[in-house]
Amino acid sequence: MKNNNLPDNAIEITDLTKIYNNNNEEDLIALNSVNLEIPRGSMFGLLGPNGAGKSTFINILAGLTLKTSGQAIVWGFDLDKNPRSVRASLGVVPQEIYVDPFFSPKETLHQQAGMYGVLPKDRNVDFLLKTLDLEDKSNAYTRTLSGGMKRRLLVAKSMVHRPPILILDEPTAGVDIELRKQLWAYIRKLNEHGTTIILTTHYLEEAEELCDTIAIVNHGEIIRCAPTKEILSDADSKNITLILSKDYNDKSIIEKIGGIVDKDGNISISYNPKQETSRDILKKAEEAGLKVNDFSVTGASLETVFLSMTSNK
Repeated sequence: MKNNNLPDNAIEITDLTKIYNNNNEEDLIALNSVNLEIPRGSMFGLLGPNGAGKSTFINILAGLTLKTSGQAIVWGFDLDKNPRSVRASLGVVPQEIYVDPFFSPKETLHQQAGMYGVLPKDRNVDFLLKTLDLEDKSNAYTRTLSGGMKRRLLVAKSMVHRPPILILDEPTAGVDIELRKQLWAYIRKLNEHGTTIILTTHYLEEAEELCDTIAIVNHGEIIRCAPTKEILSDADSKNITLILSKDYNDKSIIEKIGGIVDKDGNISISYNPKQETSRDILKKAEEAGLKVNDFSVTGASLETVFLSMTSNK
C-alpha cells in the first residue's frame, strides 16, 4: 500500500465469534460477537484473565484458528478474502518459546524471511540480530541460548518480513527485569516508527505504562475499551495521604475519618471518588481536629480497575 492509502485502523473486528462444539456437552463460546477497532500506529493492550478469549482472538487473526462467524479486516485486507495478505501484515510473538535447536539465530531468521518470500538482498537479518543483542550469538546453535535470548529471537522472527502490525502475546513472561526494559525500549522504537503494537500481558503495570489504549476481555466479550487514562478514571477507589503538623495518638479520631497510620506516621485514607472528593476528606479531617500541613492523592492502578471489572463476572 502507498502511504496515502494507509488504513485509519490497523484492525477492524465486527461481530467476531468463535464457538467450540463439545459433542454432547454445552458448547464453549470463546468469543461472543466481539467488535473492536485498533487504530493504526497505536500501542494497544488486550487484557483479560486466563481463558477470557485473548489467545483465540490472536490465533484467528494469525490463521491458526477458524472463526465461527463475523468479519476481520487487517491492514485493509479481509481475512476471508485475502488470508495471505493478512498474515503478511502481521508479526506474532507467541507465548510458547519454540525455535529449531539445530539452527543458529542467523539461519533461523533467513529461513523465516524465505518463508515470507523476502529476497536475500532485502533481508534485515543482521540489523535485527544487532538490535536485539543477539549479534555475538548469531552463529551459535539455538539450543545453547538462554531463555531470554530465545524470547528475543522470537521477536526478531516476527519482524523479519517488516509487518506493519506486531502482536506480542505475553512477550516478557519469564524474562528478567533488565532484559524486559531492553525489549520494551526496542518495541517503543518500533512503535515510534509507525508499527502498530498489540500487547497481551499479565504484568498490568507494564500495560499501564506502555499502552495508550486498552481493551479488557472477559468470558469472550469486550467489557471495556478506552484510552488508558480513561479506564483508570473508572476506578472506584483512590487514596489520600494526610501529612499532619504533629503526631496524633488518638486512634478514635483517625478511625472516625476512616484512616490508618502508615509507616511514615501519616494518615492514609481510601475513598470512592464517585461518592466523595478529596476536599470532602480534608474537611472531615479538620472537623475531627486534625491539623493538616499537606496532602497527596493517588489514583488506583490498572490492576485494581482490572480486578474490579473482571471479578465475579
